[in-house]
Amino acid sequence: MNERLAGTLYGLGWETVKRLPEPAAVALGRRIADTAWRRRGTAVRQLEANLARVVPDAGPDRLRALSRAGMRSYLRYWMESFRLPVWSPGRIRAGVAVQNLRRLTDGVESGRGVILALPHLANWDLAGAYVTTALRIPLTTVVERLKPESVFDRFVAHRESLGMEVLPHSGGEAFGTLARRLRKGGLVALVADRDLSASGVEVKFFGEPARMPAGPALLAQHTGALLLPATLWYDDTPVLRGRVEPPVEVPGTGTRAERGRAMTQELADRFASGIAAHPEDWHMLQPLWPADLAARERRRAAAGGDRPEAG
Repeated sequence: MNERLAGTLYGLGWETVKRLPEPAAVALGRRIADTAWRRRGTAVRQLEANLARVVPDAGPDRLRALSRAGMRSYLRYWMESFRLPVWSPGRIRAGVAVQNLRRLTDGVESGRGVILALPHLANWDLAGAYVTTALRIPLTTVVERLKPESVFDRFVAHRESLGMEVLPHSGGEAFGTLARRLRKGGLVALVADRDLSASGVEVKFFGEPARMPAGPALLAQHTGALLLPATLWYDDTPVLRGRVEPPVEVPGTGTRAERGRAMTQELADRFASGIAAHPEDWHMLQPLWPADLAARERRRAAAGGDRPEAG
């Protein structure tokens, strides 16, 4: 019943927001963000715990200001994403500005295949729509399975409507499809700063051990595709900003596992630089570091098992 209700409310919100005038949608998103921030639910407290690693010298007031800005950025992402299906191609083109874009376009034109790896910064859906709409480059991506299924189906349909091929996160099957797309010279875009499997690579991330997906590095080694990190951020304008970084090269020595660890660590370092420059745009409201993951499991056990925490 709760899942059906959540799916219904989510669908109503999606249909309502995309029909609002843009200034009204912006104002609504800000009101929702500020309300959630004032309530200090689990997600807001976790966001502050994550930001404390990114800005270690921040005091309580600075962290609170960052988390408020972070919730506003997060709701901007949602409001924009809800409205993307009704944005014209011209609106999408005008809404994104990317530095060093030639690294991406030249890589695609080479026919080598390109893996674009991003952290959860700003609006990766809008960036994907820009690639498929403005650059006319097809891309394949992977999404986490969400509950209820109706919400997951909406996400898939939404991204497919923007010209993306969407694969559910399902381990080896998704990896095989991605590898085939890359060998044909395609573009694969992966949000890669949070491990959703048990096979992640341990890295140092803001001074603490964390696990990140092995997929981007493995795909680059397996297919010879170019691995390009990218970061996104918002400023005070309606334009999403981005930067394509230099490629992460496959090391010339070491075992496949050793090369994969080195490449994933370099990705983590590149992500950390982008996140530190724009911490308020890092939409990481979930536990990422082992200490926080263990604390979440203890809370769940104390609450009686797998019951989800209130956000």
